[in-house]
Amino acid sequence: MIRTSWPVWWRRLTHVQTTNLAESDKFLGDITLWGMELGLLSMRRGEVARFLFKPTYAYGKLGCPPLIPPNTTVLFEIELLDFLDSAESDKFCALSAVQQDQFPLQKVLKVAATEREFGNYLFRQNRFYDAKVRYKRALLLLRRRSAPPGEQHLVEAARLLILLNLSFVYLKLERPTTALHYGEQALIIDPKNAKALFRCGQACLLMTEYQKARDFLVQAQQEQPFNHDINNELKKLASCYKDYTEKEKEMCHRMFAPCDTGFTVEEN
Repeated sequence: MIRTSWPVWWRRLTHVQTTNLAESDKFLGDITLWGMELGLLSMRRGEVARFLFKPTYAYGKLGCPPLIPPNTTVLFEIELLDFLDSAESDKFCALSAVQQDQFPLQKVLKVAATEREFGNYLFRQNRFYDAKVRYKRALLLLRRRSAPPGEQHLVEAARLLILLNLSFVYLKLERPTTALHYGEQALIIDPKNAKALFRCGQACLLMTEYQKARDFLVQAQQEQPFNHDINNELKKLASCYKDYTEKEKEMCHRMFAPCDTGFTVEEN
């Protein structure tokens, strides 16, 4: 994934005009301008560069009406804010567990962080299934790897972030049971983690397990009393529980109400 920002100028004869600054998160394969792809491959993180692209490397004979005329030479000023190296990550993940163990722990943590960042990118694009795949891939890397006692906290910290991501993405996929599982795994690492408590509460609410939802959300509120999302979820829980109890009362009333058969008993 590449994060860039650029203003764009186009030039035909003496005419010059500028667009507003645009920002984008893209995979290199998403970039359709040949010149921009070649330019980005030559850049470093944080670098600002200007590229003058002839029509062949930009918008071609047709241009991009009405913004860019036909056969236009285009000047891009590009700032490469950040990028994630998917090739490095894919190559490492293709290795066997034995081969991965030969690398230092910092390498494993770096690849897992890259996979998580890809998952976050996909999540922001509402591609929740694809995000889940990346998160699970990162988690598998960390589960495979044993660490000495002095470095185990680094692995646990990385696992915690991924477990929270997995809990959230499974909520988006409307699978609250699995979301609860990953939330509880996160709580094993950090029992007072407000985000994990909140995710578990959300999952239980979707499962209509109101008492468990309340227990989780109250604990989350104790950790972060002024958290807007937690307080709103507690209000939502109260509303859902009120509707539930009213429906239960109505059902009981119908079950035990006297039956009117419509027949009368005649006296002899």
